[in-house]
Amino acid sequence: MTAAPARPAVFLDRDGTLTAEADWVTTKADLALLPSAPAAVALLARAGFAVVVATNQSAVARGLVTESELAEIHEHMVYELAREGGHVDGVYYCPHHPTEGNPPYRRDCECRKPKPGMLLAAARDLGLDLARSWVVGDAGRDLAAGEAVGVPGVLVATGKGEAEFERLTLERHAPNAFEPDVLAAARIIVAAQDAARQGR
Repeated sequence: MTAAPARPAVFLDRDGTLTAEADWVTTKADLALLPSAPAAVALLARAGFAVVVATNQSAVARGLVTESELAEIHEHMVYELAREGGHVDGVYYCPHHPTEGNPPYRRDCECRKPKPGMLLAAARDLGLDLARSWVVGDAGRDLAAGEAVGVPGVLVATGKGEAEFERLTLERHAPNAFEPDVLAAARIIVAAQDAARQGR
């Protein structure tokens, strides 16, 4: 018996990519999916990608929300996405901050983006093929986490995306792909996968 081949994944940022940008999301009532998010997640899942949310959540370090409260918020998000056909394979978060809060949360960790710790953990846990995976987010640090492990990224214009595109362009590090929202990003990812399968 041979092992099943590792699946490619799409690592999605949460705030500003899947959900509306907010100062702090501390209850599930604060979390609002962007209109395109459910269709994007559903499209990626149908195309055979594992869908993984990877999100920095320093609100935990700052004492604004507990890890159990954050788990409830993420359960609500996954439920809302599933109601419209979207399946999420895993939610990974970094509760740390290098300078804010108290130990054990105030530390320079390996999981806070732009470091790739969450992507590596998901790859181990879920049996993912990083060589065929993608990252989607509204910030340069999202794409940098992918770049650190050879995963290409798509910057979206929602959330901080437009300002980040301008900043990265001025720094001569413009993203290879910049799309209006997560659904547009999902469409180009699926098209790239289809092209690769056809040898184009």
